[in-house]
Amino acid sequence: QVQVVESGGGLVQPGGSLRLSCAASGSIFNINNMGWYRQAPGKERELVAAITSGGGTNYADSVKGRFTISRDNAKNMVYLQMASLKPEDTSVYYCTVKQRLSDGTVNNYWGQGTQVTVSS
Repeated sequence: QVQVVESGGGLVQPGGSLRLSCAASGSIFNINNMGWYRQAPGKERELVAAITSGGGTNYADSVKGRFTISRDNAKNMVYLQMASLKPEDTSVYYCTVKQRLSDGTVNNYWGQGTQVTVSS
């Protein structure tokens, strides 16, 4: 089992910045992609950004140029640096960790989410 815990959410004014952190612990091996999703009330969960074990990144169009994802493989951490925040970025942000076992099994683990509110 892998435990995933997010931190760093909060209230920020439009145009402000915030950094989310995510720590993975437990049976930490064969971790592939790590990423961030978000879900606003009444909306589907959507991918915000993802990063491979080799450092390749992928972003939602709505956050390109404003958000940066990074990871520290030694610490099993993934981060989301958010800048130029907009009210429409208000959501619960979830960290996800993908683990691929030697037998081909893929496990996706999720954190409990952290609230980000962008408001004046």
